[in-house]
Amino acid sequence: MEEQPIIENKELNIWEALIPVIVLVILLSFNVSVFGDDALSGSNQFILLLGGAVAAIVGFMNKVSYERMIEEVANNIKSTTEAILILLFVGALAGTWLISGVIPSMIFYGLKILNPTIFLPATVVICSIISIATGSSWTTSATVGIALIGIGQAIGIPLGMVAGAVLSGAYFGDKMSPLSDTTNLAPAMAGGELFTHIRYMAYTTVPTITVTLIAFIIIGLTIEPTGVADTKTLLGAMEQQFYISPILFLVPAVVIFLIVRKTKPLIALLAGTLLGGVFAVVFQPDVVAAIAETETLSFTSAYLGVMKAMTVDVAVETDNALLNDLFSSGGMAGMLGTIWLILCAMVFGGIMDAIGALARISRSLLDMAQSTFSLFASTVASCLALNVTASDQYLAIVVPGKMFAKAYEDRGLAPENLSRTLEDSGTVTSVLVPWNTCGAYQSGVLGVSVADYFIYAIFNYLSPFMTLIFAAFQIKIRQMNGKYLGEE
Repeated sequence: MEEQPIIENKELNIWEALIPVIVLVILLSFNVSVFGDDALSGSNQFILLLGGAVAAIVGFMNKVSYERMIEEVANNIKSTTEAILILLFVGALAGTWLISGVIPSMIFYGLKILNPTIFLPATVVICSIISIATGSSWTTSATVGIALIGIGQAIGIPLGMVAGAVLSGAYFGDKMSPLSDTTNLAPAMAGGELFTHIRYMAYTTVPTITVTLIAFIIIGLTIEPTGVADTKTLLGAMEQQFYISPILFLVPAVVIFLIVRKTKPLIALLAGTLLGGVFAVVFQPDVVAAIAETETLSFTSAYLGVMKAMTVDVAVETDNALLNDLFSSGGMAGMLGTIWLILCAMVFGGIMDAIGALARISRSLLDMAQSTFSLFASTVASCLALNVTASDQYLAIVVPGKMFAKAYEDRGLAPENLSRTLEDSGTVTSVLVPWNTCGAYQSGVLGVSVADYFIYAIFNYLSPFMTLIFAAFQIKIRQMNGKYLGEE
């Protein structure tokens, strides 16, 4: 991604570059008003293709060849290969972790330990720690995030709140971890150094996560969970259906250990999926037999039950309706809608890149930067625009990073100013766009729509405002000479 060239098209004017974006926003708004929550079932995907068609028409008018557009679409889709495979493995992992008792055990002990009043801030802290350790917000949401969603649902906390807390913590840890790909990518684009970048990010990131925690503490004190009275009943029903034991936590512990040891996510998730299948056969033979629709467990029925959990919809039936909702999984098949959305978003983003629209929009924003604050504001706006139009957080870092690096240097500003702004506005806001790869992934994994968790993803939407506040008041704006603006 660092080596990907930015396609310039001097014949394209700003209004031509914006036409596909304007059309896309209008069509998506109308489509959501018609379909509501079902918009992500397929209609939004087709709207993205229509947006790509409009962008292609603009390209043809500016003598951009069909072959060039297809090539960029192919490059975009190629860049999402790992993300798509991760989604498939997350679906498989969720299935085996359900029937092995891993997720039920997490929910069981979570219900016993996490008081509803402190549940939301505790969720932020837990996800922050896991994400710092793994360097991946995606791994965090796919492991402890799923369990915390289940706990929140069991005690009657709105799932949008829980998902917002999960993502706030996960993206804080992702930003601050030296293991994170975006944390390494941002200083590479800006010409800075990794640990200087991380230390400099702390100036804006620590106040943001502090405000986020305070907000969730206040929310926790004011909400009235509806499911607390049934906790004992739920615990009893879970023990009746599953073998519940801390030994089952070995499975997620192995995955987290592998990620911390810098094992590739695909390998770690595959290991977690297979280990979950083994634990299912060993510790939950009755559950596996029920999934396989047999009375006794044999090698063939064990294979059938585990394979079904990995690949298709499965559900573990109990006497409790709430647990029936919790103990279901879509497997790999459940992730196909999200993958479909990502592919269509990459078509739109690829054509926008091919016709030079992405570079034209960023350059127009750069031209507006007449002061230090406007330079920071233009960077933020460019990152947000790329998250919406290119549908990919990496492009939201790479394109503005390449476009703005010289401008920061010309103003005598240290490269960590740019890298911090790229992270504060590019990395964390990607999850707020439903058709962005991150928004689609997190929504699919957590089972909560972007519209439902948007207002509660406090850390994510507060971060760009925090970086603008620091720029406006010239707080900790480091210059190339090592001094800060405003210092003698």
